[in-house]
Amino acid sequence: MSSQNGSSPWSRRSFLQLSAASGVAAWRVMTEPMLAQAAASAVPASSAMTSAAMTSAIWIDQNENPLGPCPAARQAVTAMAAEGGRYFTNLTDDFEKGFAESVGLKTEFVSAFPGSSGPLHHSVLAFTSSSRSYVTADPGYEAGMFAAHASGARIVKVPLTKTYAHDVKAMIAAAPDAGMFYVCSPNNPTGTLTPHADIEYLLANKPKGSIVVVDEAYIHFVDTPSVVDLVQAEKDLVVLRTFSKLYGMAGLRCGAAIAKPDLLARIQNIMGWNAMPTTAVAAATASMADPRLIPERRHINAEIRGEIFQWLDQHGYFYIPSESNFFMLNTKQPAKAVIDAMAKRSVRIGRIWPILPTYSRITVGTREEMAMFRDAWLEVMKGTVRAQVGGLREAKPWRALDGIRFRA
Repeated sequence: MSSQNGSSPWSRRSFLQLSAASGVAAWRVMTEPMLAQAAASAVPASSAMTSAAMTSAIWIDQNENPLGPCPAARQAVTAMAAEGGRYFTNLTDDFEKGFAESVGLKTEFVSAFPGSSGPLHHSVLAFTSSSRSYVTADPGYEAGMFAAHASGARIVKVPLTKTYAHDVKAMIAAAPDAGMFYVCSPNNPTGTLTPHADIEYLLANKPKGSIVVVDEAYIHFVDTPSVVDLVQAEKDLVVLRTFSKLYGMAGLRCGAAIAKPDLLARIQNIMGWNAMPTTAVAAATASMADPRLIPERRHINAEIRGEIFQWLDQHGYFYIPSESNFFMLNTKQPAKAVIDAMAKRSVRIGRIWPILPTYSRITVGTREEMAMFRDAWLEVMKGTVRAQVGGLREAKPWRALDGIRFRA
């Protein structure tokens, strides 16, 4: 896929209209940038930015880390580039060994992937079917639902609790036929945590034969226990990790699935042999070697996030308290119109979840980016463009997903 500053080689229609007739597209691995690109492409022509404006725009809509790869990772990529004509599968082996050691597991409990979207998709295909449901939060990260549609699984969306955690008891009750329970913690899009004890409860009380997948894509932004210890106890659990977020490697694509070997084998049987990008593996290995990287970047994100929360509080805007590098912000009106109005001011904010039609997800950028966000937000909210906003035809949230009929 092309960069966010260019046009996508795929139209929204080609990769998002996953109806029963679109068999090939239904197997495509959906990712955060693909979902964000679809939302950006939905902006009406009247509010679309010019090419020049796109290159100078503030992009706080894809949960990317504006800091990018750390210096050691960049040096590793440069050094590896000359060897890009080789597969060097031993580098992946070394990465898996080092990653396993970093989380206190044996190497056979770890499998490398280009990011975490791939193993999520393949886990759904491996463990759900027309008779085994896929259970997720509402709102929650949507990618797994595309894979569930491909597998023919019933898709069960369960609202979060009042504290925006996954309601694990309700998830169990809603799907006695579950094949897979998906928990993203911190949750995308709310940035909120589901307690370790709740994951333990889910594992202890889930239907026989089902598995739990915990997506820890954003775990490094919070000082909270991982559930990798439950993998070490050989529970029916798959934990997903990625270097796309805190490590700033979204474009390099490196991640891992963590599970007992028999579960990993079932996932690997779906996707076959997986050749990792050598530059990504080199960058991830170099990143893991820096013990200061996680605490330093966690602090930077928390500080800027705290500043924007304080500003929102002062101006009376409501948001869902997040512990990650993004948050859901109440637009006080249908969010689609506000997203379009912000885009006119070269500030791209995130997409809408149908259960929260007056909210947009905002990625925490740099201080300079968040200053531009604040200026544009005030202009839109104070009514400078309210006449224009009110005059826009309100589009249904995620019209591009209409081809999928998610069943409750």
